[in-house]
Amino acid sequence: MLLAVAFIVSFFFAMNIGASGAAASMGVAYGSGAIPKKSMALLLCGIGVFLGSLGGGEVVKTIGSGIIPSSILTVKIVVIILTAAAISLFAANIMGIPLSTSEITVGSVVGVGIAYQAVYFHKLLFIVSVWIVIPIVAFSFTLAVGKWFLALKRKYPQLEQGRWQKTFMALLVVTGFLEAFSAGMNNVANAVGPLVGAGLMAVGPATIFGGLFVAAGALLLGHRVLETNGKKITNFSPFEGSAISGTGAVLVIISSLFGLPVPLTQITTSAIIGIGTAKSGMSIWQKRIVVQLLKVWFVSPIFSLVISYSLVKLLLDSDVYTVIAIFSVCLATLGVISLKKTVAEEERSLHEHGGGI
Repeated sequence: MLLAVAFIVSFFFAMNIGASGAAASMGVAYGSGAIPKKSMALLLCGIGVFLGSLGGGEVVKTIGSGIIPSSILTVKIVVIILTAAAISLFAANIMGIPLSTSEITVGSVVGVGIAYQAVYFHKLLFIVSVWIVIPIVAFSFTLAVGKWFLALKRKYPQLEQGRWQKTFMALLVVTGFLEAFSAGMNNVANAVGPLVGAGLMAVGPATIFGGLFVAAGALLLGHRVLETNGKKITNFSPFEGSAISGTGAVLVIISSLFGLPVPLTQITTSAIIGIGTAKSGMSIWQKRIVVQLLKVWFVSPIFSLVISYSLVKLLLDSDVYTVIAIFSVCLATLGVISLKKTVAEEERSLHEHGGGI
């Protein structure tokens, strides 16, 4: 029974990965109009994800045994890891936020490792450092490309017309598909890696089945995240969209070849913000959706870590007191955040109406 639960949770998580990370990979092509129909964008995403998953074996090995010893990955632990990650991701999908599945999966694995005092911290620190560097690289590169293209358009206005426009549209579809391919190569491991680490599946079948469910998730659940990345952050031309998707695809594929689970959605969204900054200046950073994305990115791995750690303590160690303590801290934190939000809204209201002390 528990074995069946492990597979069900794994494949449910895979579908949510498709909705979050994989669907976001085609958001650029959809947002720029290169693919006008949302259903077509999600279909191409699903195909690209499945093909990419076939080459994701190295990342599967990292998730399965590169962060914590595979010896502690029992069926119960696998269920706990995947449940903690799935809860975090499902909540983000409900809000329409493109969350990094790599971050929450690694957070869940680390939560279990901390509970058992068995974490390969040298490997973990290297992965986290890559998480910090790669989005910065993506932002910096697209910021430079965006400024260069703006200067080029002022000199050659015809670049956004006729034959050039059609060429950039075709290029954007290709780079969007390539980014979906990279999503499959890197993100499928988040769902099936724990199964492989526990010896429940071999790497080959795991990537195939995981790829199928991630593709299904992109098709069935990816509409809201596609809308967020495509329409709500900034508008972009086909060339700018190609720069965004191409940057994300190259960085993620390179990382996958080295077995590194990286935040695809952070890379893509950072690239989008880079283009937006080149066009609109720092005003884009004041948009509510950008601020919300940054907050969720920071909190999500910690959230999944706390959930998996708490589940181990409660279900396996019967340590109710630790869980109560963690829950109390979370409630206190939410209370402080809510209070700050209320104060900020009141101050803004006073400012708008000319009030003050």
